[in-house]
Amino acid sequence: MDGASRVQISDHLTPEEQEDERPTLVVAARRGLLGRCPNCGKGRLFASYLKQVNHCDVCGQQYGHIHSDDAAPWLTILVVGHLVVPTALAVESQTSLPNWISMTLWPVVAIVPRQHLCPRFEVVN
Repeated sequence: MDGASRVQISDHLTPEEQEDERPTLVVAARRGLLGRCPNCGKGRLFASYLKQVNHCDVCGQQYGHIHSDDAAPWLTILVVGHLVVPTALAVESQTSLPNWISMTLWPVVAIVPRQHLCPRFEVVN
């Protein structure tokens, strides 16, 4: 369908029908990263930490057929690894931290962003 016919179709929609149109990719991605329904922006995307809901309670959008499988952990490891490893190498080369501090500090520094990013990357398919 070309752009001209889309304009003609949307010109004949009532205000209620225009609200039912799909959001842009940027808007949907922002809503998803915030843990909200990409379609309406009001319903929750997760029932718990990583448990996805089957459908939006507000607009009824179905999500049961969408599975991210290994994408979220893979992307989380990629991002966190690229942030933590260079930081750890820079700090360890410039300081002489005791081994017990290093062995405590760097796992914590890696786990905190992982816990924050993994649910957000669950949205990315």
